[in-house]
Amino acid sequence: MTKSSSNNDVLWNGEKKPLLLVLSGPSGAGKDAVLNRLKKARFPIAHITTMTTRTKRPREKDGIDYNFVTKEQFQKLIDDNELLEWANVYGNFYGVPKQAVREALAAGKDTIIKIDVQGAATIKNILPQAIFIFLAPLKLQELIDRLKMRNTESEQNLKLRIETVKEEMTRIDMFDYVAVNEHGQIDRVVDEIKAIITAEKMRVIRREYNL
Repeated sequence: MTKSSSNNDVLWNGEKKPLLLVLSGPSGAGKDAVLNRLKKARFPIAHITTMTTRTKRPREKDGIDYNFVTKEQFQKLIDDNELLEWANVYGNFYGVPKQAVREALAAGKDTIIKIDVQGAATIKNILPQAIFIFLAPLKLQELIDRLKMRNTESEQNLKLRIETVKEEMTRIDMFDYVAVNEHGQIDRVVDEIKAIITAEKMRVIRREYNL
């Protein structure tokens, strides 16, 4: 018969450290819609807003849609190695600030970064301990149809985007989890992300992030 543990002989203190999630997937997969649903549900997770040097559009809000900065400010962050990932897209810079991630995690908040597949690959090299979730369509053709329905691209750019989507779908094995965003099933995807967070909180070996 084994002796019961005393109150001072605790195997696990129940501490649950904050998680860093990276939500990615091809264009048109519904990343923004999933994040918006998480926000509306008031799910306790911090969203890291991407920085950009491009001009703010009429309906966009600084600090919500993007953090709008000057090229000089952005270049300083590059020089100081203060961006997790960054890219030059048609002359405009986009990037994920490290400081915002540090602050969210230090405050004990689970944190999510929404980014394209190429950006996720960059972050994976820097922070492989993060949790990488790939948001995918049920069928590739469904995603292509979504892109066409946007009607925001020239025919040439649409073809390029579709080819990019096909290539991005081949990168799924880089991720830890996949969530399938079937049309009209965003709530199910949100529930799956919540389940991933719950499971990760139960890990014996906890994830550590060095930024």
